[in-house]
Amino acid sequence: MKEIEFINTIKTHIGSEFIGDDCAHLKDLNIVISQDNLVENIHFNRNWCTPYQLGYKAVTVNISDILASGAEPKYITIGLSLTKDINKSFIDEFYKGAKTGLCGAKIVGGDITGSKDGVFISIAAIGSTIGRNISSRTKAKPGYSVVTQGTYGASALGLQALKNNINNEFIKYHLEPKINPEFSACIAQNIKEDYAMMDTSDGLLDCLYKIADASNVKITVDYKLIPHPISANREQVLCGGEDYNPVAVIPDKYISMIPDAVVIGKAEAFDGIKVDISGEKYTSYNQIKSYNHFNN
Repeated sequence: MKEIEFINTIKTHIGSEFIGDDCAHLKDLNIVISQDNLVENIHFNRNWCTPYQLGYKAVTVNISDILASGAEPKYITIGLSLTKDINKSFIDEFYKGAKTGLCGAKIVGGDITGSKDGVFISIAAIGSTIGRNISSRTKAKPGYSVVTQGTYGASALGLQALKNNINNEFIKYHLEPKINPEFSACIAQNIKEDYAMMDTSDGLLDCLYKIADASNVKITVDYKLIPHPISANREQVLCGGEDYNPVAVIPDKYISMIPDAVVIGKAEAFDGIKVDISGEKYTSYNQIKSYNHFNN
């Protein structure tokens, strides 16, 4: 698990005050900030997507982190490192797609450089915390319910189709993920208590485990309650990743006010088990088949 080891090493140098959630909450500035890098042939394949789709997804995955914090998306900057074959048409379509995924935010700058080996995209996103109760994966409490939205495993099915050169309905889930700012806004503007929220960029099980671990609770989920395509298998549903659905662990009294919320489980007192999905128990992160950049 080199990625976790690297993060822990970084913590020893810069401290852990802002490391742990997908966004750093800068309370003195009333903002959250997040940054993601996308690398060609690791995060995307230009043979599988249009420049428009690439721009859209690059922005969407960053806005998803802002929404998962409970903040309102406000600004992003885009850094591009481009190979010699990139032309004006690529940039035109990329930015058309990027603007489609903004959820009310604005592109306010960035940087462009050359690249000798592949396209690299680096995006920083800023969200406003004014009037919002910001989440943290450390704030789930025993007795809270686990709620989500969207479908699980569809993106994994889409990726599988692309790899096998098959055209099906799931490809769009992978290339053009949909995110809903209303889910996040409803929670952050109404819940007064502490709560936890993440997105499922690295898979539902990864998300549940990280919340349980950070909050020192056990999360129990009924697999049958997880929305997913009939054709998706258990591993695709739980570990496929890139669904970008929100998962929130919140007090029960707020569930009815969240549009299209689906309750899939509960947080309980920690008993040595981090996550229990219909009897399948997880006590170590090493049991989870989430994507690891340094092992794949």
